[in-house]
Amino acid sequence: MSIINTQIKPFKNSAFKDGQFVELTEKDVAGKWSVFFFYPADFTFVCPTELGDVADHYDEFQKLGVDIYSVSTDTHFTHKAWHGSSDTIAKIRYAMIGDPTGALTRNFDIMREDQGLADRGTFIVDPEGIIQAVEITAEGIGRDASDLLRKVKAAQYVATHPGEVCPAKWKEGEATLAPSLDLVGKI
Repeated sequence: MSIINTQIKPFKNSAFKDGQFVELTEKDVAGKWSVFFFYPADFTFVCPTELGDVADHYDEFQKLGVDIYSVSTDTHFTHKAWHGSSDTIAKIRYAMIGDPTGALTRNFDIMREDQGLADRGTFIVDPEGIIQAVEITAEGIGRDASDLLRKVKAAQYVATHPGEVCPAKWKEGEATLAPSLDLVGKI
């Protein structure tokens, strides 16, 4: 069953952010656009390339009012150690949520139960806490922060322009569509 258009579930997790340990709950994401960026594990191979890519685009996400939350089943202590030992991860200014119990990962339905690890899952959540977009990739397939940014912009556009939709490869400022009987068979 798809979790698109469903409310995120309550959670309470410790995170590493801006050199501090912080506690985060669903109340912290209420009223803002958010991206939950799940990955299998710290100190691995594809994961740091993805997290570094998101870090490189962080200012752009912030300009759109979007908070980023990376999540793995590692602890917040492990996130701090990784942040202090890797130049790529040291760039991260967003919250790195620890989920050692797997509760948050299960809330988003991407836990690999046999391994205790999260799949690579990206979730765009609107200010009401409703999941608007999901991307899940296999272990060896890294995600692209530029495309995530494009999807966030599309989700925000659709949310503020009822009756319009964004076609494939839509980029900010390009034409949208207004679904109607007149468009059926014309595209």
